[in-house]
Amino acid sequence: SLACMATAADFDVIILGGGLAGLTLSLQLKQRNSAVRVLVLEKMAHPVDEAAHKVGESSVEIGAGYFTRFLGLLPHFQERQLPKLGLRYFFDDGKRDDLTKRTELGGNVFFPAPSFQIDRGRFENFLGEEARRLGVDFRAATTVKQVDFAEVNAPHTVSFVGSNGQLQQSTGRWVVDGAGRAAFLKRKLGLQKKHGHNANSVWWRYDRHVKVDDWSTDGAWAKQNDNLGKRWLSTTHFMGRGYWVWFIPLSSGSHSVGIVADGDIHPFLSMSSYEKAMDWLRTHEPQIARHCEGRDAQVQDFLGYKDFSYSCKQMYSGDQRWALIGEAGAFLDPFYSPGSDYIGMGNTFVTELVMKDLAGEPVGTIASYYDKIYFTFFENHLSLYEGQMHLWGDAKVMSLKIIWDFAYYWVIPAAFFFHGQLTNVMTFARHRDVLDR
Repeated sequence: SLACMATAADFDVIILGGGLAGLTLSLQLKQRNSAVRVLVLEKMAHPVDEAAHKVGESSVEIGAGYFTRFLGLLPHFQERQLPKLGLRYFFDDGKRDDLTKRTELGGNVFFPAPSFQIDRGRFENFLGEEARRLGVDFRAATTVKQVDFAEVNAPHTVSFVGSNGQLQQSTGRWVVDGAGRAAFLKRKLGLQKKHGHNANSVWWRYDRHVKVDDWSTDGAWAKQNDNLGKRWLSTTHFMGRGYWVWFIPLSSGSHSVGIVADGDIHPFLSMSSYEKAMDWLRTHEPQIARHCEGRDAQVQDFLGYKDFSYSCKQMYSGDQRWALIGEAGAFLDPFYSPGSDYIGMGNTFVTELVMKDLAGEPVGTIASYYDKIYFTFFENHLSLYEGQMHLWGDAKVMSLKIIWDFAYYWVIPAAFFFHGQLTNVMTFARHRDVLDR
């Protein structure tokens, strides 16, 4: 049935973008059915640079579970990435020039469900090689120019310029946009949607590790953590009114540092260059500033997004056979590191739709259900951030909030995902009253 459904098309699925979302989707499709013909078109040349490549290095358990258990990539993470000692928070209730005097919330053991700090360049180079090994037609240094949607059951046409500079065309039964914030299909289809979470971010990478464990000689503070000297393996959050600052180590030896701030409390222009960001740190986080001073020659990049969070009107169309994944659709906030979670969940929805369609099943109705499930999770998750950043530095409020939010994460989205029920609409229907409450 797979062959007869797709004889008129060059490919069953054409994926726009070969980053984290697009390449992992290509693997998931091929793992489900090795006969599925997949084309991935990626703008950047491969291999990409390690470390100074893309933000989004911290994974939490759904995303990590998707990469390691669902896609079977655990050996790569064990051999080539850093283990993560959970999420760690230092609140603004003590002395901001001494982290040992601030309320600290964070695990002191590695959790049974593992997560990792991801060097995105290293991981995406590996994913590109793995995709080709499984038979994916992965073309790097390729720019998508146009997508022409076909009527009824005919294949769609994608026009692109390859590495040879020539304009080419391929047809595909499905077109999936994984091109990140370029959001090719979302713009074409007019699906942009804003919401009320006004936050900005800037970040940079140093070419060597900056370990928070080395910031104090207080032996009692060091011994509070069972993994002596390994606090730096956490995704570390320094919390203040309207902001947080991240520290994330990378396996290539670099260290990612970033500021996320409420745009109404800390304007983007106050941190929009490395020099301004350092001035901002001197004011709000003097201990961080002190440990970043004199590192100008170690800076590998500096980037930022103003008003980085956004939504989307629709993620999946079963009738028209298109889908959006990753940042091409919607993006929340990096606070709980949910980016790879939504890649894992979104890719799983798309894989199920493609497989049902290629088996001859109608997927228009179930695609609309998947859309509702995705946005229910997204909007619930958004409510954890929107209008709340003025509380970020409050140790009492935030300790309670973070534990509550973790409970929600494990009881609902993580439970559905890890038990393989994410695409089972009957399971959601059966628990509808509890979920609504």
